[in-house]
Amino acid sequence: MAAPVWSVDPRTGKQYEQVAEEAGPADVDRAVRAAHAARPALADRAARAALLRGAADLLDEAGERLVAAADAETALGAGRLTGELARTAYQFRAFADAVDEGAFLDIIVDHADPAAQPVPRPDLRRYKVPLGVVAVYAASNFPLAFSVPGGDTASALAAGCPVVVKAHPDHPATSELCGSLLRRAAVAAGLPEDVVTVVHGFDAGLDLVRHPLVAAAGFTGSVRGGRALFDAAAARPHPIPFHGELGSLNPVVVTRAAAEERAEQIGAGLAGAMTMGVGQFCTKPGLVLAPAGESGDRLLKSLADAVGAAGAGVLLDARMRDAFAEGVRERAELPGVQAPVVPGAAGEHTVGAGFLAVPADLLASGGPYGVLLEECFGPVTVVARYTDDAEIDAVLGQLSGNLTATVHLGAAEADGTAGRGADLLAALVPLAGRVLVDGWPTGVAVTEAQHHGGPYPATTSTSTSVGATAVERWLRPVVHQNTPAALLPPELRDGNPLGLPRRVDGRRES
Repeated sequence: MAAPVWSVDPRTGKQYEQVAEEAGPADVDRAVRAAHAARPALADRAARAALLRGAADLLDEAGERLVAAADAETALGAGRLTGELARTAYQFRAFADAVDEGAFLDIIVDHADPAAQPVPRPDLRRYKVPLGVVAVYAASNFPLAFSVPGGDTASALAAGCPVVVKAHPDHPATSELCGSLLRRAAVAAGLPEDVVTVVHGFDAGLDLVRHPLVAAAGFTGSVRGGRALFDAAAARPHPIPFHGELGSLNPVVVTRAAAEERAEQIGAGLAGAMTMGVGQFCTKPGLVLAPAGESGDRLLKSLADAVGAAGAGVLLDARMRDAFAEGVRERAELPGVQAPVVPGAAGEHTVGAGFLAVPADLLASGGPYGVLLEECFGPVTVVARYTDDAEIDAVLGQLSGNLTATVHLGAAEADGTAGRGADLLAALVPLAGRVLVDGWPTGVAVTEAQHHGGPYPATTSTSTSVGATAVERWLRPVVHQNTPAALLPPELRDGNPLGLPRRVDGRRES
């Protein structure tokens, strides 16, 4: 008998609603095969765009219900979730615009040239086609924007790929509601409702990534869970692309000049960034290199005042709360580590924000201090106090991949007249997919230029999960060579009958 799936209130720890049952192997197989059968219908770009816009409209119309359901399951608050819903609907409309434009097809036509050197050139016409059924693994900390109606789902549908979503157990009711809205939008656009399906259960997630008709996967979650699925995707008889976002420390370097000029402002800004969403953002700054001495002391005083004023918060579930409490305890017990504001459990279902301080030379020594260079999910950050540039370089040299890396510069460093601003930026670029100057990484703008990814373990690929180019994950290039005109797909025919952006014989046309 299938296990029930319950909604749990993280504020009380009590179950309050059974919303589904865990999917068994036969359920996953049916969902994937139905999605696979829906692929031909998604070939219609106009229908895809209509689906995406219709989904955005239905998400907006159901806004109050969605926010209430998500808040009941995540305790993230109506304000935060209302903003997340707006972002979610925006993503769908942005991908609909991208589908209409068609630039993501990356069409290139090189006509035959018998006189080409060093050898004659055949007629070559290149564009991108959808991979097939995409498995999406929903995130815990974004029940809308990175879950059933999230960017992975929206970008996969934009590419022409049906989606089977493995719902996150922290918000099953929200997932079911969102899934029903997306299926309604599909039918309204003249598409099969099975272009989007939601399944539940840990075993269902493994069955999904191993299914022979699943062509790619997108994941947002922990290093442990993501790596297990990544390995399963690679171990298949036919391995598939696995685009996973796993974990990120998001280092910040505060130069001595920056601290001298605006220590209090930086400390307050850091407090806001590390406690936002009770520290449950994937871009939370988890390590800060700040100078020893008076300017660094002022920064820590400002940070302590702001963090100390933050109230207790509720994490997404009891497991995360326990992991946070144990993680900060393990770190705080290391010799030489101080806790100016002690983080950890605050009540039966709450946690308190705080931060740890450690000399940078200890952090650079490795050994047991390596745990301080690992992400701790929740409202905590580590401040490493450096005495010179060599200690900054030594700590940065121990870091693995991140989603973001930030540097706060003094005025003369920023305009290039003094300091080593350029050198620090050069040191941060290999560590992260997004490098910031004089800002905070929490919050990811949904724009064409955005890149939300980074070297492993931040992500398992070089792609982004946010922004217009996220659609590229679900496509592959195909070249037609010397294909008769009558047999060419419309996208590749002479005269550009669909009016798509293309490069023809080295020149851009649209």
